[in-house]
Amino acid sequence: MDEHKEENTEDMDITRIFEPDQEKLSEQKKYANARDLSTQYENIISRQNVAWDQEYRLKKVLGSGGQGTVMLAERSGAFNVSFDLALKFFRPDGYYDIEMYRSEMARLAEVTMDVSKIQQDHILDVYNVIEYEGILVLVTEWVDGIDLRQLVAPSVLKLLKSNVKSDRWAYINDVVMTDAGFQSRMLPSMVLAILRECIAGLSALHRQNVIHADMKPANVMVKQTGNCKIIDLGSSFLKQTPPRRPTWTWRYAPVEVLKGAEHTFLSDLASLGYVALELLSGKIPFVGVSDRNELIQLKEDTWHRIPDILPKDVARNSKIVEMLSKMIAPDPADRFSSLEDADFHDSGAAAIERQLVKVDMDTVVSNDLRVLLQDLHEARLAESAA
Repeated sequence: MDEHKEENTEDMDITRIFEPDQEKLSEQKKYANARDLSTQYENIISRQNVAWDQEYRLKKVLGSGGQGTVMLAERSGAFNVSFDLALKFFRPDGYYDIEMYRSEMARLAEVTMDVSKIQQDHILDVYNVIEYEGILVLVTEWVDGIDLRQLVAPSVLKLLKSNVKSDRWAYINDVVMTDAGFQSRMLPSMVLAILRECIAGLSALHRQNVIHADMKPANVMVKQTGNCKIIDLGSSFLKQTPPRRPTWTWRYAPVEVLKGAEHTFLSDLASLGYVALELLSGKIPFVGVSDRNELIQLKEDTWHRIPDILPKDVARNSKIVEMLSKMIAPDPADRFSSLEDADFHDSGAAAIERQLVKVDMDTVVSNDLRVLLQDLHEARLAESAA
């Protein structure tokens, strides 16, 4: 009797077709016109390989830079359905010859396929790497949202002020972000939440021996859900196989890289630290500097001037100042020992977030950012209709 009960329990775990005119789950009837299709199904799943043609409709340019162009594309499926994703086409100019381009693209293909195995919520999902008429194409998810560089642009606050109610406008300024002159600055609870999600993403990359090498506001997307994703893997490389032609952004590169050293895990940490400092201060760092030696000197000076750069209310929080100091220190030996250390150290991001909860300065950040993006979407629609 007990064995019969156990068998029935397991039987109930199987997904079956339910026929509304019967009172129980039943096996699918073998209709005569379905037998051939069932045979085809069995034939397909017994094969070692399957193949079909795939076409992408290029809808618009999402971005373009030194590495190439990212396009929003539509992938067609059965029954007239479609799926939006992103295609990044890597440009060949800047390489000495075709051999160097292909060598670097092969290296990048290996890196991105390693990243595809990670499946971490705060890293761009990679679907495939394609060589199309000699050009490397990276197939990834399309992140529907706004990057941090765009989010803190003064035009965003200006648009919101014109389209939201006064109480909502006051809440945005008190909790999410506020005007800092040249651009907006984000409130500490917002920055800490974004920082921790970026740390989680970078930590996952580092565990796979992947160095991002180009952390900056434009490479962090805030999704419509209010969560963040690290994007643009074009500068990334495996720790054991550095690129022959490294690419990175001067403004956010750490001192040792500017001096000629290769990127390391702690270089990613420093770059993320500069992003955090910018979000908290509302000041784009090192504006107008084009000389490498001058930039190195400014970055070494910045390390000592963190309290002066931050708004007074933020600078009063010694834990935030200490955290930033241990992220952007010119000497990597003075930084946190790893991305995880930057999160869980006594002066790390997690401890500061707990501190903000205790003093009632914490908020449900992902929801606040989600609602902010919804406000922004509605404001843009209203502006378009006007």
